[in-house]
Amino acid sequence: MAGVAEPLGSNVNKLEKSEQYPKRKYEYLDHTADVQLHSWGDSLEESFEQVAMAMFGYMTEIDTVEVKQSKSIEAEGYDLLSLLFHFLDEFLFLFSADPFFIPRKVQIVEFDKTNFKIQAIGFGETFDLSKHPQGTEVKAITYSNMQIHTDRTTNDIHVIIDI
Repeated sequence: MAGVAEPLGSNVNKLEKSEQYPKRKYEYLDHTADVQLHSWGDSLEESFEQVAMAMFGYMTEIDTVEVKQSKSIEAEGYDLLSLLFHFLDEFLFLFSADPFFIPRKVQIVEFDKTNFKIQAIGFGETFDLSKHPQGTEVKAITYSNMQIHTDRTTNDIHVIIDI
């Protein structure tokens, strides 16, 4: 379901109404042969958005990405962990297959925590080596030690990505 290209029109309005580029609330933790992403936010939605941006931030310097287009993704799961996995996997697929779309911002527009469905928009552009420094390739999302902590005020998420 990834890769639905949309003109910026209505989605730019959504971006302009929200905080243009939110403060980063993620970090990278050492992990044997992989990288662990740790994100947090005032809400679970913000934590999901931040972990997606952490993944893309590992691929390039996000500050070099301009908002020139938007792409929508949808993901489903059978619990929050599988929803997180599929959410990140859809964005990784979008980068790999549409050709190399990289968002500057990810915004969740619908988050159904009961039926485990999510819709999100990425605002960004096509990855270009002449403009965007190449970071590390993300090969896959893993379930290994995946954690979502909704019992904290910071809604922490931990995800290990295969690099």
